[in-house]
This record gives sequence, C-alpha cells and structure tokens, in this order.
Amino acid sequence: MPEPVDRLSAPHYVWGEVSDGWRLVDRPGLSVVEERVPAGAGEEWHVHAEARQFFYVLEGEAVLRTADGDVALAPGRGVEISPGLPHQFFNRGPGDVRFLVISAPSTRADRAAGTPSPPRGAESLPRGAEPMRTD
Repeated sequence: MPEPVDRLSAPHYVWGEVSDGWRLVDRPGLSVVEERVPAGAGEEWHVHAEARQFFYVLEGEAVLRTADGDVALAPGRGVEISPGLPHQFFNRGPGDVRFLVISAPSTRADRAAGTPSPPRGAESLPRGAEPMRTD
C-alpha cells in the first residue's frame, strides 16, 4: 500500500544557506520537491540536459527567468521548463515563497551552471540578492 508523504516525513536539505527543500518523491525517473525560498534569494542560472521541470507556486511570489524573459509566478500558477532551457528561479516578493518542483527524470547529476546571460537589460538577480543553487 502506498504511504503518504509530507514535509515532516520527507528528507530535508538546505541549499544556498537560506533555502529549504523536502524530497517528497526521489526516484531516478521522477523527483517531486517542495522548496521554500526567502525574500531576495534564488538560484544561479543553470540548465538540465535531460530533465523536464514544472515549477508550481503554493505561497508567495516568484520569478522564473529564461533567456527569453521573465515569468511571474503567484500561488496557483506554474511553468514548464524543457530540457536544455537555461533558467533561474528567485523570490522577488516580500515574504517566503513555497513551491513544488516536479522533474522527470530526476535532476540529480543533470545540472550545468553558468549559462546563459540574462535577457538584454535584465539583471541576473534582484539587487542585493546572492546567487544560490539547488542540487
């Protein structure tokens, strides 16, 4: 019989010194992670060669940036990121953002940092934010 999972029972990790993640599903073919990112924090530009990801915001406000521009995300909104599409997630809101990241296959060992440059005229992160990364 399948066992239910929540943040209390899921393995927890800290990334970027200030952000939290809970591995709700952690299989080679599928990863479901709930994450919490405080105001002004986010991750570095990166790309996944094989994983397709879906970011879905539960609470707060976030921006998912691609080379094509920014996608504003509020509670109940999500965006799909295709394999090979460089992206950066950050919290531009006044409080924490909680969201789900669903990846197929898992992003473990499928991440390259430092790509690409942000869209012309855009900053890589909001002023004062420090670059951070997830695994």
